[in-house]
Amino acid sequence: MRGPIRPAKREILPFEVFASFKRIEKGNPIIACGPPQWAAATHGIVVGDTLHYIWARNQNNRWVLMHSTAPVSRPWEVEHDPRNPILQPSADGFDDKSVEYPFPFRNPADGTFYMYYRGEGHNAPEQTGLLVSDGDLGKWRRVGTTPVILADTDHERWGATHPSVAVVGDTIHIVYTGRPTGSCEEGVTICHATAPTSDPANVTKNPANPVFTGTGQPWDSFGVREAELFVGPEYIHMLYGGCDGKTCRIGHVRTRDFRAFEPSPLNPVFVPDEDPDAWDCDGVLTPQVIKVGDTYTMIYAGRKGNEWQTGLAIARPSAE
Repeated sequence: MRGPIRPAKREILPFEVFASFKRIEKGNPIIACGPPQWAAATHGIVVGDTLHYIWARNQNNRWVLMHSTAPVSRPWEVEHDPRNPILQPSADGFDDKSVEYPFPFRNPADGTFYMYYRGEGHNAPEQTGLLVSDGDLGKWRRVGTTPVILADTDHERWGATHPSVAVVGDTIHIVYTGRPTGSCEEGVTICHATAPTSDPANVTKNPANPVFTGTGQPWDSFGVREAELFVGPEYIHMLYGGCDGKTCRIGHVRTRDFRAFEPSPLNPVFVPDEDPDAWDCDGVLTPQVIKVGDTYTMIYAGRKGNEWQTGLAIARPSAE
């Protein structure tokens, strides 16, 4: 295990920033599919003046990866790649049933784009794989035929899955969901692993896993899942889905070392829409935050009934 994370010490990004997200007034959901398909697990990466969305489409419990783009200044104006789907399950690998939950990032060590993702097999649990791109974010290839994070411990027997990344110095920090049983929510926890930027496939799990099991409050007492990382000036911020057995809401904690986590006093920081007819009235998950200028954009998944789609929320704090 590597030592504590030490971003350059500057003014602390306050809890209030992550509790101030408001849904965009028009355009949500920005990515949606008609039933019985879902359009969720969406993550974004900014390249120049373009926001690239990599997302997952689900039909009949089979996930495939998709690529779409939007101007950074108008992230709701989404155009879909005509080559979609850009990645399908493998013919005979650990991910021969589904590929989902893509997290793209640029490796500062070599400028190459990589993507950790959830792979599921017909005879294998959910595990984390790795993709690489030559620069066209609509084209990806598998780095290897085996997972880089295996489901090989009791707390992740059914899944070592749903990865998110923060790069600090020469270290890739990965948080992922550990599934001890067949339930997607009950007992799920947040785990941590690292890889050197020189070799993103060489992943080492944190021996203290699971590193986060919830705040102890009723709203996330059933399970915590699908965490996302945001690097601040003093802390690594982690937003995640907290479940109470019925509803998933979004919580926020911050850490310096993935050992101790300080919960926001404003938790949960983002909740389902109160409108019973809204597309995200029954649950919210996957809260990835991207900062462009002085604007924080949160890409998230919202549920109504049994269907998940992708939306945006914006925060523009007056000061940090």
